[in-house]
Amino acid sequence: MSKGIILSLCDYTGKMVEPWLAGGYDAIIVDPQHAETTSETTKHGTTLTRIASVIDDEQCWSHVRANIDRIVFMVGFPPCTQLAVSGSRWFEDKYKEDEAFQFKAMQVVWQCYDIARLIGCPFIIENPVSRISTLWRQPDFNFHPYHYVALRTDDNYTKLTCLWSGNGYVHPAPAMLPEVIEAISLVEGACGRMVSKREALKALPDSQLVKDWYPDNRIHDCPPGDDRANFRSATPGGFAEAVFNANAHQLRPNEKTENEGNHRTPRPRANL
Repeated sequence: MSKGIILSLCDYTGKMVEPWLAGGYDAIIVDPQHAETTSETTKHGTTLTRIASVIDDEQCWSHVRANIDRIVFMVGFPPCTQLAVSGSRWFEDKYKEDEAFQFKAMQVVWQCYDIARLIGCPFIIENPVSRISTLWRQPDFNFHPYHYVALRTDDNYTKLTCLWSGNGYVHPAPAMLPEVIEAISLVEGACGRMVSKREALKALPDSQLVKDWYPDNRIHDCPPGDDRANFRSATPGGFAEAVFNANAHQLRPNEKTENEGNHRTPRPRANL
């Protein structure tokens, strides 16, 4: 019997829901890139439903209404193209074409938030460093994928990611490897701060530790292509597993969660 449902909005890859499916939960992932709306039984005996629509569409809303008492956790990944500060050099030209381009992008953020409040379940809304902090509010947490590298060793890369949360969401503690911590400390000692791996190797060309364990910059270095956006936005598996481990034990369908009240924690540092 399913333990409940995780709802993941603007989610094409489904990486975020994999630990939940393996842990006895069903999942609904919503994204217009899905070829069609389908449901399948996973190897774990749970159900993965893909909804081929934007979130503000009857297909999405009908699934939310039909399952509102079973949804125990919600994640939102609103598109960051018009909001991420990494693309700020194009903002002026976009503004000339459409003065409301960021307001329109923020509608998806607020739709995610409204759905979470409607359901009443713990939630997170994810984006890179972006205009959301200015147009809505400051994030409650942030992390890099390498903060959870002990759970997935292939997640040893940098990508500062912000989270807006509520309704009793529990943010997972970092799970780093000693080798990664030592490599970062070595680079910070030589360069005064964290730098790209390319710069780190220039500063410490003979360090095998830096070569093997210093977080890389694959997100920034990935080449142009049709899959670039999905590759850059895919949820790191270690973080997904950490969120599941920190939250799944407290969730039960049809039970009210705590009122929204976010707890801020300091950004993890290399000397943890």
